[in-house]
Amino acid sequence: MRRIYVPEGETPIANVNWRFKWLWLYGFLHPQTGETYWWILPYVNTQLFNQVLADFACEFGLGVNKHIL
Repeated sequence: MRRIYVPEGETPIANVNWRFKWLWLYGFLHPQTGETYWWILPYVNTQLFNQVLADFACEFGLGVNKHIL
């Protein structure tokens, strides 16, 4: 980190050289069988996680009569 001079009231602008591209791993595991279900995504937010959960539910036939914990 460095200090830079910025006139009062102005927002400092800094050039950033990102060294890494981050990914988020969503994983589901069945403890007895070891079966796994993975999603690798570029970011995390509520809307995207809801889509992951909906896909997971569809893949394993979850619904009113079948629940998981």
